[in-house]
Amino acid sequence: MSNHIKDKITNDERVMGAFINMYAPSLVEMIGYAGFDFLIIDDEHGSFSSSELEHMIRAAEVVNLTPVVRVSYNPSSIQKALDRGAKGIQVPMVNSKEEAEEVIKKVKYPPLGNRGTAFSIRPAKFGKDKGKEYIERANDEVLIAVHIETEKAVQNFLEIMDVPGIDIAFIGSTDLSVNMGYAGDAKHPHVQEVIEELFEKGNKNGVRMGAVSGNEKGIKEGYLKGASYMGVVANSFIMAALEKAVQTKEDYD
Repeated sequence: MSNHIKDKITNDERVMGAFINMYAPSLVEMIGYAGFDFLIIDDEHGSFSSSELEHMIRAAEVVNLTPVVRVSYNPSSIQKALDRGAKGIQVPMVNSKEEAEEVIKKVKYPPLGNRGTAFSIRPAKFGKDKGKEYIERANDEVLIAVHIETEKAVQNFLEIMDVPGIDIAFIGSTDLSVNMGYAGDAKHPHVQEVIEELFEKGNKNGVRMGAVSGNEKGIKEGYLKGASYMGVVANSFIMAALEKAVQTKEDYD
Protein backbone atom coordinates (compact mmCIF):
# COMPACT_ATOMS: atom_id res chain seq x y z
CA MET A 1 0.00 0.00 0.00
CA SER A 2 3.05 2.26 0.13
CA ASN A 3 2.72 5.50 -1.83
CA HIS A 4 5.99 5.76 -3.74
CA ILE A 5 5.63 9.37 -4.89
CA LYS A 6 4.73 10.55 -1.39
CA ASP A 7 7.84 8.80 -0.10
CA LYS A 8 9.99 10.47 -2.78
CA ILE A 9 8.57 13.93 -2.18
CA THR A 10 9.11 13.53 1.57
CA ASN A 11 12.76 12.76 0.76
CA ASP A 12 12.96 15.94 -1.38
CA GLU A 13 13.07 14.02 -4.67
CA ARG A 14 11.38 15.25 -7.86
CA VAL A 15 8.57 13.26 -9.43
CA MET A 16 6.79 13.47 -12.80
CA GLY A 17 3.30 12.40 -13.77
CA ALA A 18 1.08 12.55 -16.84
CA PHE A 19 -2.47 13.92 -17.09
CA ILE A 20 -4.92 11.74 -19.04
CA ASN A 21 -8.52 12.81 -19.67
CA MET A 22 -9.63 9.88 -21.85
CA TYR A 23 -10.26 6.21 -21.17
CA ALA A 24 -7.10 4.57 -22.52
CA PRO A 25 -5.57 1.80 -20.35
CA SER A 26 -2.98 0.97 -23.04
CA LEU A 27 -1.76 4.58 -22.99
CA VAL A 28 -1.45 4.30 -19.21
CA GLU A 29 0.81 1.30 -19.69
CA MET A 30 2.95 3.18 -22.22
CA ILE A 31 3.36 6.07 -19.79
CA GLY A 32 4.54 3.63 -17.14
CA TYR A 33 6.98 1.89 -19.48
CA ALA A 34 8.33 5.33 -20.47
CA GLY A 35 9.44 5.82 -16.87
CA PHE A 36 6.94 8.26 -15.36
CA ASP A 37 6.39 8.17 -11.59
CA PHE A 38 2.65 8.67 -11.45
CA LEU A 39 -0.54 9.06 -13.44
CA ILE A 40 -3.11 11.85 -13.01
CA ILE A 41 -6.51 10.64 -14.15
CA ASP A 42 -8.44 13.81 -14.93
CA ASP A 43 -11.95 13.27 -13.61
CA GLU A 44 -12.55 17.04 -13.56
CA HIS A 45 -12.36 17.54 -17.32
CA GLY A 46 -12.27 13.94 -18.52
CA SER A 47 -15.11 11.54 -19.25
CA PHE A 48 -14.88 8.51 -16.96
CA SER A 49 -17.45 6.20 -15.46
CA SER A 50 -16.64 4.70 -12.06
CA SER A 51 -15.70 1.37 -13.65
CA GLU A 52 -13.47 3.07 -16.24
CA LEU A 53 -11.76 5.01 -13.47
CA GLU A 54 -11.05 1.74 -11.69
CA HIS A 55 -9.64 0.12 -14.85
CA MET A 56 -7.33 3.12 -15.39
CA ILE A 57 -6.09 2.81 -11.81
CA ARG A 58 -5.59 -0.93 -12.29
CA ALA A 59 -3.57 -0.31 -15.47
CA ALA A 60 -1.38 2.16 -13.59
CA GLU A 61 -0.67 -0.40 -10.89
CA VAL A 62 0.44 -2.95 -13.49
CA VAL A 63 3.30 -0.67 -14.61
CA ASN A 64 4.18 0.71 -11.14
CA LEU A 65 2.63 4.15 -11.71
CA THR A 66 1.16 5.73 -8.60
CA PRO A 67 -2.48 6.48 -9.51
CA VAL A 68 -3.67 10.00 -8.66
CA VAL A 69 -7.12 11.33 -9.55
CA ARG A 70 -7.96 14.96 -10.19
CA VAL A 71 -11.46 14.87 -8.78
CA SER A 72 -14.62 16.53 -10.07
CA TYR A 73 -16.96 18.87 -8.17
CA ASN A 74 -19.33 16.04 -7.30
CA PRO A 75 -19.34 15.78 -3.47
CA SER A 76 -18.77 12.02 -3.67
CA SER A 77 -15.90 12.28 -6.18
CA ILE A 78 -13.14 12.02 -3.56
CA GLN A 79 -14.76 8.98 -1.90
CA LYS A 80 -15.22 7.18 -5.22
CA ALA A 81 -11.66 7.86 -6.39
CA LEU A 82 -10.13 6.57 -3.17
CA ASP A 83 -12.44 3.55 -3.01
CA ARG A 84 -11.44 2.62 -6.58
CA GLY A 85 -7.79 2.57 -5.48
CA ALA A 86 -6.35 6.06 -6.03
CA LYS A 87 -3.21 6.69 -3.96
CA GLY A 88 -3.59 10.43 -4.27
CA ILE A 89 -6.05 13.13 -5.22
CA GLN A 90 -5.80 16.59 -6.74
CA VAL A 91 -8.59 18.93 -5.75
CA PRO A 92 -9.38 21.92 -8.02
CA MET A 93 -10.40 25.39 -6.89
CA VAL A 94 -9.36 25.27 -3.23
CA ASN A 95 -9.59 28.93 -2.24
CA SER A 96 -9.41 29.10 1.55
CA LYS A 97 -8.17 27.41 4.70
CA GLU A 98 -11.74 26.27 5.40
CA GLU A 99 -12.04 24.62 1.99
CA ALA A 100 -8.68 22.87 2.52
CA GLU A 101 -9.92 21.59 5.87
CA GLU A 102 -13.03 20.21 4.14
CA VAL A 103 -10.77 18.31 1.72
CA ILE A 104 -8.99 16.68 4.65
CA LYS A 105 -12.32 15.69 6.18
CA LYS A 106 -13.40 14.00 2.94
CA VAL A 107 -10.08 12.21 2.39
CA LYS A 108 -9.25 10.94 5.87
CA TYR A 109 -11.00 8.30 7.92
CA PRO A 110 -11.98 9.19 11.52
CA PRO A 111 -10.64 10.53 13.77
CA LEU A 112 -8.79 12.78 11.26
CA GLY A 113 -11.78 13.18 8.93
CA ASN A 114 -15.18 11.75 8.11
CA ARG A 115 -14.56 9.59 5.05
CA GLY A 116 -17.08 6.78 4.85
CA THR A 117 -15.64 3.38 5.77
CA ALA A 118 -15.94 0.14 3.82
CA PHE A 119 -13.50 -2.77 3.91
CA SER A 120 -14.97 -4.51 0.86
CA ILE A 121 -13.19 -2.12 -1.54
CA ARG A 122 -10.12 -2.71 -3.75
CA PRO A 123 -7.62 -0.80 -1.55
CA ALA A 124 -8.57 -3.06 1.38
CA LYS A 125 -8.20 -6.16 -0.82
CA PHE A 126 -11.99 -6.65 -0.79
CA GLY A 127 -12.10 -7.22 2.94
CA LYS A 128 -8.80 -8.97 3.56
CA ASP A 129 -7.43 -5.78 5.15
CA LYS A 130 -9.55 -4.10 7.79
CA GLY A 131 -9.69 -2.43 11.17
CA LYS A 132 -7.51 0.17 12.84
CA GLU A 133 -4.29 -0.82 11.07
CA TYR A 134 -5.81 -0.40 7.63
CA ILE A 135 -7.48 2.91 8.51
CA GLU A 136 -4.28 4.39 9.92
CA ARG A 137 -2.25 3.20 6.94
CA ALA A 138 -4.77 4.60 4.46
CA ASN A 139 -4.79 7.96 6.22
CA ASP A 140 -1.02 8.10 6.21
CA GLU A 141 -0.41 6.95 2.63
CA VAL A 142 -2.83 9.10 0.61
CA LEU A 143 -1.26 12.10 -1.11
CA ILE A 144 -3.28 15.33 -1.26
CA ALA A 145 -2.60 18.10 -3.76
CA VAL A 146 -4.76 21.22 -3.80
CA HIS A 147 -5.00 23.53 -6.80
CA ILE A 148 -4.01 27.15 -6.35
CA GLU A 149 -5.72 28.68 -9.37
CA THR A 150 -7.68 31.77 -8.37
CA GLU A 151 -6.74 35.19 -7.03
CA LYS A 152 -8.47 34.31 -3.76
CA ALA A 153 -6.35 31.17 -3.43
CA VAL A 154 -3.22 33.23 -4.12
CA GLN A 155 -4.18 35.61 -1.30
CA ASN A 156 -4.80 32.69 1.09
CA PHE A 157 -1.86 30.58 -0.11
CA LEU A 158 0.05 30.13 3.15
CA GLU A 159 -3.11 29.63 5.22
CA ILE A 160 -4.25 26.90 2.82
CA MET A 161 -0.89 25.15 2.88
CA ASP A 162 -0.69 25.37 6.67
CA VAL A 163 -3.57 22.89 6.97
CA PRO A 164 -2.16 19.58 8.29
CA GLY A 165 -2.36 16.83 5.68
CA ILE A 166 -2.07 18.98 2.55
CA ASP A 167 1.03 17.73 0.71
CA ILE A 168 1.25 19.72 -2.54
CA ALA A 169 0.35 23.20 -3.74
CA PHE A 170 -0.41 22.63 -7.41
CA ILE A 171 -0.37 25.81 -9.50
CA GLY A 172 -3.21 25.66 -12.02
CA SER A 173 -1.75 28.21 -14.40
CA THR A 174 -4.50 28.12 -17.04
CA ASP A 175 -7.37 28.61 -14.58
CA LEU A 176 -5.34 31.24 -12.75
CA SER A 177 -4.88 33.21 -15.97
CA VAL A 178 -8.62 33.02 -16.71
CA ASN A 179 -9.47 34.07 -13.16
CA MET A 180 -7.10 37.04 -13.48
CA GLY A 181 -8.80 38.15 -16.69
CA TYR A 182 -6.26 36.92 -19.26
CA ALA A 183 -8.44 34.27 -20.95
CA GLY A 184 -6.07 31.32 -20.67
CA ASP A 185 -2.85 33.21 -21.47
CA ALA A 186 -0.74 31.59 -18.76
CA LYS A 187 2.39 33.21 -20.22
CA HIS A 188 1.10 36.73 -19.68
CA PRO A 189 3.72 38.71 -17.69
CA HIS A 190 1.28 39.48 -14.87
CA VAL A 191 0.29 35.82 -14.52
CA GLN A 192 3.93 34.73 -14.57
CA GLU A 193 4.76 37.34 -11.94
CA VAL A 194 2.10 35.92 -9.61
CA ILE A 195 3.32 32.36 -10.23
CA GLU A 196 6.92 33.38 -9.52
CA GLU A 197 5.80 34.98 -6.25
CA LEU A 198 3.93 31.81 -5.26
CA PHE A 199 7.00 29.68 -5.88
CA GLU A 200 9.22 32.09 -3.96
CA LYS A 201 6.81 32.11 -1.04
CA GLY A 202 6.39 28.34 -1.17
CA ASN A 203 10.11 27.62 -1.36
CA LYS A 204 10.78 30.02 1.51
CA ASN A 205 8.16 28.39 3.74
CA GLY A 206 8.89 24.74 2.97
CA VAL A 207 5.81 24.18 0.81
CA ARG A 208 6.15 21.42 -1.75
CA MET A 209 5.10 22.86 -5.08
CA GLY A 210 3.49 21.33 -8.15
CA ALA A 211 3.13 22.63 -11.71
CA VAL A 212 1.79 21.60 -15.10
CA SER A 213 3.37 21.69 -18.54
CA GLY A 214 2.58 20.70 -22.10
CA ASN A 215 6.17 20.67 -23.39
CA GLU A 216 9.76 19.97 -22.41
CA LYS A 217 10.63 23.65 -21.90
CA GLY A 218 7.82 23.99 -19.38
CA ILE A 219 9.05 20.94 -17.47
CA LYS A 220 12.51 22.47 -17.11
CA GLU A 221 11.05 25.82 -16.08
CA GLY A 222 8.90 24.13 -13.43
CA TYR A 223 11.81 22.29 -11.89
CA LEU A 224 13.97 25.43 -11.96
CA LYS A 225 11.27 27.35 -10.08
CA GLY A 226 11.34 24.68 -7.39
CA ALA A 227 8.55 22.27 -8.32
CA SER A 228 8.97 18.79 -6.92
CA TYR A 229 5.72 17.50 -8.47
CA MET A 230 5.37 18.01 -12.23
CA GLY A 231 2.33 17.02 -14.26
CA VAL A 232 2.65 16.94 -18.03
CA VAL A 233 -0.37 16.97 -20.34
CA ALA A 234 -0.25 13.75 -22.36
CA ASN A 235 -2.56 15.12 -25.07
CA SER A 236 -0.20 18.04 -25.73
CA PHE A 237 2.81 15.76 -26.15
CA ILE A 238 0.89 13.37 -28.40
CA MET A 239 -0.44 16.20 -30.59
CA ALA A 240 3.02 17.75 -30.88
CA ALA A 241 4.51 14.40 -31.98
CA LEU A 242 1.73 13.84 -34.54
CA GLU A 243 2.08 17.35 -35.96
CA LYS A 244 5.85 16.88 -36.19
CA ALA A 245 5.32 13.69 -38.22
CA VAL A 246 2.97 15.51 -40.61
CA GLN A 247 5.44 18.39 -40.94
CA THR A 248 8.18 15.91 -41.84
CA LYS A 249 5.99 14.56 -44.62
CA GLU A 250 5.18 18.08 -45.83
CA ASP A 251 8.89 18.91 -45.99
CA TYR A 252 9.14 16.39 -48.83
CA ASP A 253 6.01 17.50 -50.72
